[in-house]
Amino acid sequence: MDQVVTHLPSSRSGKIAQAIRYLILISLVVNVTQSFAQTIPVGSIGLEDYYRRAQLLGEVDPAVSFTIRPVSPTQSFGRKDIFYPDSLVQRRNFLGIEPMRINSSKIKTVILPFSFQAQTNTHHAYGWNDGAMIPAKGLQSVVSAGLYAEWGPISLQLRPELVNASNSEFETFDKDHYDIIFARYYDYYNRIDAPVRFGTKAFSKLYLGQSSLKVNYKGFSAGFSSENLWWGPGMRNALLMTNTAPGFNHLTINTDRPFKTAIGAFEGQLVAGRLDGSGFGVLEPEKDYIDGPLYFPKRDDWRLFSGMVLSWNPKWVPGLFVGLSRSKQMYSDDITGAGDYFPFFSTVKKADADAGLEKKDIRSSLFLRWVWPEEQAEIYGEFGRDNVVRSARQAALQPDRGRAYVVGVRKIVNLSGGRGHKLMVHIEATQLQQTQVDDVLGAKSWYVNSYVRHGYTN
Repeated sequence: MDQVVTHLPSSRSGKIAQAIRYLILISLVVNVTQSFAQTIPVGSIGLEDYYRRAQLLGEVDPAVSFTIRPVSPTQSFGRKDIFYPDSLVQRRNFLGIEPMRINSSKIKTVILPFSFQAQTNTHHAYGWNDGAMIPAKGLQSVVSAGLYAEWGPISLQLRPELVNASNSEFETFDKDHYDIIFARYYDYYNRIDAPVRFGTKAFSKLYLGQSSLKVNYKGFSAGFSSENLWWGPGMRNALLMTNTAPGFNHLTINTDRPFKTAIGAFEGQLVAGRLDGSGFGVLEPEKDYIDGPLYFPKRDDWRLFSGMVLSWNPKWVPGLFVGLSRSKQMYSDDITGAGDYFPFFSTVKKADADAGLEKKDIRSSLFLRWVWPEEQAEIYGEFGRDNVVRSARQAALQPDRGRAYVVGVRKIVNLSGGRGHKLMVHIEATQLQQTQVDDVLGAKSWYVNSYVRHGYTN
C-alpha cells in the first residue's frame, strides 16, 4: 500500500520516543541468542531471502509458500535462533555482556535486535519498499528496537519504529505549465492520497511498527497487529500488500505455519483495520480551470479496510503453490452492515455508466509459485484486477484492461572451484500501467478510485 502518515500529539510522542530510546540502548548491549515465535519483519531483505534461498536448496520445509509474510521461522522451520540462522556466521558481542533472557515458569521474554536504516535522496523525493520511511529529499532514518514475550498461548511483540526525515525542499511540478496540463495532473491526484511532499518542515513520526498481541493455538493466531504485510510471491513487488508504506493497525486471523491436510498444505490470513488520510494536500489547491477549482479536498473520514489471502500447496505437486487475495476499502460513514467488514461478502459489479457511484474500492489477484529444489530454481507470478468484472465478450476484446501483474524467475547457479560458492540469478517484471487509450487520457491508475478518493493508500 502507498505511503500516508499522521502525526502523534507532541506530548505523547515525546514519552514514547523516550521509551524507544531505552529499548534501543538495551538492544545495543544485548546479543540475542535465543528466539521464540517472533516474526521476521517484512523488508528484512537478508533474512527473508536467506530462508527463501534455503528452500531452493532443499534445506527448509518445502510446504512454506513465502506468499504470506511476515513469516515465523521458529513455527515454520523449527529454527531456534531466527536472526542467526547460519551457524558459520560469527556472532558479535562488542561489550561482552551476556544475552538477556527473562524466563520464568509462565513468562518467556527476549530482547529483539536493534535495527537502524538510513537513506538519502539528493534530487527529489523517492521511496520504494522502505516501510515507515516517507518519500522525501535529503537524509532520513528509521530506528527500531523492542522485546518479545510469551505467556502460554499469548504472545506480545513490541517493536516500535521511529522515523526522522530532513524532508528538504525540491523542485516539483512546473508551475508554468498550460492549464490543461494542470487539469490532467489533478485528475490523478484528486483520486489518490499521494502527497508530493509531506509538509514543508522536517518530519518525525513514531509508529507502533512491527508490533502485535496475539493468541496462538496449534498453528493459528488471532489478535491485534501493526506489522507490515506482504501478500503474493513477488520478491520486489506485490499487487495488494507490500512494505512501501508503514504497517497499519489491524485485527488478524492467520496461520503461522502451513496447515497440512489430506489434500495438501494451506496458509491464509484475514484482516480488518482502519486507514487514515495523510493530512497533506497537493501542490496548488487554489488553482482554477474554466472558472472552477482544480483541487477537491478529500473526504474527512477514515476508511475500513478488509482483506484476505489464501495459499494452497497440493499434495500431488510438491513445490507448487496457488492462491488468491482480495481487498476492500470503504469510508466508515458508508458501512451498512456486518458484511462490510469481510472482503468476501462483497460482489464486484460489472462496469457501467454508474461505476463511479460504487462505494467500495475492491481489488483481487490470483498467484502461483513453483519451486524446483532439484534445479535450485523457482518461477512465480501474480495477476490482479481492480474494481470491475466485465462480460466474457469484454474480457476477450480487452483482456488487459484494469489488470496488473508480477512475474519472476530465480535460479541458484553452482560456481566452479569446489568451495561451495553459488550465484543467484533473479529476474522480476511488474506491469501496472494502463494500456487502453481512454484510461491513459483519463489519468487512471491501478490504485486510484473515483469514489474512495484516498485511493489504495495507507
